[in-house]
Amino acid sequence: MYELLICFVAGIGAGLGTGFAGMSAAAVISPMLITFLHMEPYEAVGIALASDVLASAVSAYTYGKNKNLDIRNGLVMMVSVLCFTLVGSWISSLIPGATMGSFSVFMTFLLGVKFIVKPVMTTREAMEGVSLKKRFAQSVICGIFIGFICGFIGAGGGMMMLLILTSVLGYELKTAVGTSVFIMTFTAFTGAVSHFAIGGSPDWQILIGCVLSTLLWARIAARFANKASAVTLNRATGVVLVILGAAVIAVNYLL
Repeated sequence: MYELLICFVAGIGAGLGTGFAGMSAAAVISPMLITFLHMEPYEAVGIALASDVLASAVSAYTYGKNKNLDIRNGLVMMVSVLCFTLVGSWISSLIPGATMGSFSVFMTFLLGVKFIVKPVMTTREAMEGVSLKKRFAQSVICGIFIGFICGFIGAGGGMMMLLILTSVLGYELKTAVGTSVFIMTFTAFTGAVSHFAIGGSPDWQILIGCVLSTLLWARIAARFANKASAVTLNRATGVVLVILGAAVIAVNYLL
């Protein structure tokens, strides 16, 4: 019962982060499983990435249904991300567990503050004004970096993608989140398969508990986000990220 409670609570945070901001579930689930269930970091990251797959897929479907998903331009970045997710996952298997998960601990919190203080108000028209050649080059380079992060620590990929899509590629927020969760569906699947192939089968009870809880809350968050105005979505996303970031920092450094 204790294990299922931890999975449910972790899924709440991971699902809200995925549905609102395309955040990787690993940013919340991994430290929760490692701290409260004393799970090996590599297995925890694999479970978190597996939890990401359905949650990101259902979120992407919801954003796509509301025409807030850019598949064409997202595919270019996805190819780079997928290739380097495999590279990052293999390298992370060679690194001592104690060093994993610390790279992006503060990233979620700081990005949440950014959305509250300086919201993304880019319009769809402005987003589509960027030349295809420039966006292609940026997508390839950024995808390499994001994929390596996602595979290496299982956290930070979604946040880096959201930051790059809004700040570098000039996406408006809803389309950025929709495109991010679309890409994360495939990167999370690739990362999870890589982790389980290298590290062995996970604890199935914990895996199923995390997957179901994350899926439920991601669906709820994605439906709310697509109905909200740009200002409301920025604030809601910022608040969720700040709370989740603070929680992850507390789990990593205070408990």
